Amino acid sequence: MIAAGRTAKERESLAHQNNAIMAVLERAGFEQIAPDIIQPADIFLERSGEDIRARTFVFSDPDGNELCLRPDLTVPACRFHLSHAADAAKEARYSYLGPAFRFPDEKLSPQEFTQAGLEWFGASDAVAAEARMLKLAISALEAAGLSNLKVTIGDVGLFAALLADTPMPDRWRRRLKHQFWRPQAFKALLQSFTDGGSKGRTSISDVIDSIGKQKATDAAQSWMDRHDLPQQGNRSLSDVAARLAEKLADRSEAALPKTASAVLESYLALEGGAEDMAAKLAGIKGGVNFATASAAYQQRLTAMEEQGLNPKRFHFSANFGREIEYYTGFVFQVEAKGIAVAGGGRYDDMLSDLGASSRIPATGFAIHTERVARALA
Repeated sequence: MIAAGRTAKERESLAHQNNAIMAVLERAGFEQIAPDIIQPADIFLERSGEDIRARTFVFSDPDGNELCLRPDLTVPACRFHLSHAADAAKEARYSYLGPAFRFPDEKLSPQEFTQAGLEWFGASDAVAAEARMLKLAISALEAAGLSNLKVTIGDVGLFAALLADTPMPDRWRRRLKHQFWRPQAFKALLQSFTDGGSKGRTSISDVIDSIGKQKATDAAQSWMDRHDLPQQGNRSLSDVAARLAEKLADRSEAALPKTASAVLESYLALEGGAEDMAAKLAGIKGGVNFATASAAYQQRLTAMEEQGLNPKRFHFSANFGREIEYYTGFVFQVEAKGIAVAGGGRYDDMLSDLGASSRIPATGFAIHTERVARALA
């Protein structure tokens, strides 16, 4: 689909560019699909990241169900797979070319734009699939006419593995994972654990005091009634009570050692050449999980070389990938002339979150075709 407001020559050029992109994906064996434009809003609002959430067109149907115009095509492709595949766990490869919709974040950004991309479900060799995916993204952009591409990579899975290896209560680990996508909130939360948990007095300290004398649910209900507070969204009374009980437990929890928080912070500060990271990852004092994730990182670089890519030209940032909340592993972005034209990564939890009976490996990328045209111009 070509956006209105362009000259005939521009429309012809964009169509030619998009055909070249799609030809690369189709030759690679990715079936072209056309997912629905109107989608349930909840999964986008819960998992897509604050930037996309704030820019999504949301509305309600006559029955009060919250819907949206798709802000990207990854979730719609996942839903298409679950509704059309005879066996959702079986390997499937899809490509697409179609409109997505977001409130503009800058003057030149259209609220309707075209995405081309692919989604690869159920691949048996995760590392090989990731390398192949990056190769296809670069090949598609080069087929459209771009060159001198800058590639930035990251790996959300490395941090998840390091966090799993860090001695701390599970509730702290869970809360850090929840805030990982919000760097400032994450930093403040980690600091609070290093300082000894949530031991300071706050506006809810009195209700936490009362939990030792009555059920947490009764204390939570009494506090909400006393302050005339409604329940928020999908949070049940038991959810509120569980959170208050965690705060009570934090009072008696030993502080997280500063050495442990320093290891987490030292990893998040890593940045530099992708090939240089192997030695730097070896210097991070993680455990078995981090060692496994680090070995997979090195295997991925080897797989990239087997695809004809040169990882020495790629940049690694440990912080990259914190913008979109559904990523679980390898992530990447491709820029041309300072414009981010493509990006993607691994998101192994998405299909099960949408209703699949088991966790299904998933990876993909999207190309912003209007940005490609801008870079070419």
